[in-house]
Amino acid sequence: MNRLLTLVALVGMLVPSIRADEKAAAAPPPAVKVGDMAPDFTLTDQNGNKVSLRDFKGKKNVALAFYIFAFTGG
Repeated sequence: MNRLLTLVALVGMLVPSIRADEKAAAAPPPAVKVGDMAPDFTLTDQNGNKVSLRDFKGKKNVALAFYIFAFTGG
């Protein structure tokens, strides 16, 4: 019984990653390549303020992290 539950849990964890790989294979190649300068963009922060990449030019390092389903309830 324990082996069956372990197997079901492992398969349950692998199925989403297999589906993600299938979707990634069908996606077009990115327009920005490694080493290219990032295009300027503006996003809204957690406080509702507009923040542009150009605001940080020459001032700081910028690291972006995108969480696809964070705070969406999805």
